[in-house]
Amino acid sequence: MGQSKPIGFAVVGCGLIGQRRAAAVPPGALRYACDLERTRAERIAIQHQGCIATDKLEQLLVDQSVTAVMVSTVNSSLAQIALAAVKAGKHVLVEKPAALRTADLEEIEQSADLTGSRVRIGYNHRYHPSFLKARELIVQQQLGEPFMVRGRYGHGGRRGYDREWRADPKLSGGGELIDQGVHLIDLAGSFLGEWAQVDGHATTYYWDMPVDDNAFLNLRTADGRTAWLHVSCSEWKNLFCFEIYFRQAKLQIDGLGGSYGMERLSYHRMLPEMGPPETTIFEFPRGDQSWAHEVKEFVTDIEQQRLPRPGIAEAKSVLRVVETIYTTSGFGRS
Repeated sequence: MGQSKPIGFAVVGCGLIGQRRAAAVPPGALRYACDLERTRAERIAIQHQGCIATDKLEQLLVDQSVTAVMVSTVNSSLAQIALAAVKAGKHVLVEKPAALRTADLEEIEQSADLTGSRVRIGYNHRYHPSFLKARELIVQQQLGEPFMVRGRYGHGGRRGYDREWRADPKLSGGGELIDQGVHLIDLAGSFLGEWAQVDGHATTYYWDMPVDDNAFLNLRTADGRTAWLHVSCSEWKNLFCFEIYFRQAKLQIDGLGGSYGMERLSYHRMLPEMGPPETTIFEFPRGDQSWAHEVKEFVTDIEQQRLPRPGIAEAKSVLRVVETIYTTSGFGRS
């Protein structure tokens, strides 16, 4: 599917994430804002010249000026809308986790193979400046392959959190594990590789809801490299911490900006005599540009007919972990 004409975008799902997606689109490129609540679509459309607000998905799918569709609805609708867009020959950027089950992703993958659609999964944390810098240091400092990752990610919810759509398994597919947990699983996999062994459990400690509010994971690759991960929505003080261990160094990322605190990357380099390491700290005070960076990568996928990463393969890897943990923890998924 060659690309010579300008890329026209549509965003489906105009909540907070849809607003962020729309804001990252190149000026003048947003053709449609679509939401079942038309007023939400109108709030986005009015900010983009030439953008049409609609509550009808078919309207944008049949429009040849739309090249790419960004899907940012509740979890239960992601796969259905992404599949419809792919079948219509559109390229798709679909918000994580992209589906509730791996089988839904496989159907999208099969259709994309037929239409030539590029499907990118919205794991924007990969494009936070601290993670981009970490990958730069791995190459520049020749740190080699990491052998372990430890990650913690949590927030404290808000009044009524257990009555929102994320607490309804029919809409969300689960709780904290499929919400923030998938980010940690994706990040860990991007450094360590595919998971051969999945252990852990999900549970509900605090919130009055039928989905999990905490999950604890022990993931191992075929060659024994390990990720220890914990996600929580009973954290109370918002927290993000991600540590990557190498034979002679450690990279530690703290904060994501906003309520999670200043985003920092600490590079701890082991000295020949060992003992306390040499430490260099990088701070990123200018806010989160990951959404714009991700859209830029999506445009490159389309223009170069490149296989997106993270794409469907990475999304399936993450969801296999989620499905395993929910099954062993006794969380039924309708």
